[in-house]
Amino acid sequence: MIILPAIDLKAGHCVRLEQGLMDKDTVYNDDPAAQALQWQEQGGELLHIVDLDGAFAGVPKNKAAIKSIVEAIDIPSELGGGIRDLPTIEAYLELGVDRVILGTVAKENPALVAEACQKFPGQIVVGIDAKDGLVAVRGWADVTEKKASEMAKEMEGFGVEAIIYTDIARDGMMQGPNIEATRALAEAINIPVIASGGLSSLDDIRRLMEIESCGISGVIAGKAIYSGAIDLREAVALTKS
Repeated sequence: MIILPAIDLKAGHCVRLEQGLMDKDTVYNDDPAAQALQWQEQGGELLHIVDLDGAFAGVPKNKAAIKSIVEAIDIPSELGGGIRDLPTIEAYLELGVDRVILGTVAKENPALVAEACQKFPGQIVVGIDAKDGLVAVRGWADVTEKKASEMAKEMEGFGVEAIIYTDIARDGMMQGPNIEATRALAEAINIPVIASGGLSSLDDIRRLMEIESCGISGVIAGKAIYSGAIDLREAVALTKS
């Protein structure tokens, strides 16, 4: 299991939100590329980037910042937020992003995911954001009737590389990840699951490591590493122990 340090972009700045609410943001760095380098130097193995403005607008909004990040780092990166068509996927992969995360479009246009997986094998990840087990889309603004587990099975059939599972209620709240829901999702499918939302301590990482055999391949670290609640170096060392 690996730790994925997160960079969430809003108006070109590196921020963190609480429960996905754009008006509850904290700016942590005005230089996203410098922040990315910092996480790389502290042992991050895969950088998780989210274009928050893009997620809400449905079109890319922080391309300059994303370009500066991927040019600065040597570790692989994945990117989500406002990616809703094949040309955008291709443009980001050509920019140097290693894999693209599809969220809203995966729920609203599953055929696009299937096509993207065929065209860009190994480079498509699907983000499933859930509230009370139901899929939420459009920057988490809309909660649908579709169960997260149902959507995960559908995406697995298309050949996606991994599922990023976020419990919205936990995101940015430092209350610990939803271990049971993450475990249940991982056990329902045969592709890797990356846990997201609520990471607050090294004990949370230990709890996730206990269910790693269910198919948990990583965990996204956001507010915890920005606030200092978790030292990224210590977290990476723990996963190697």
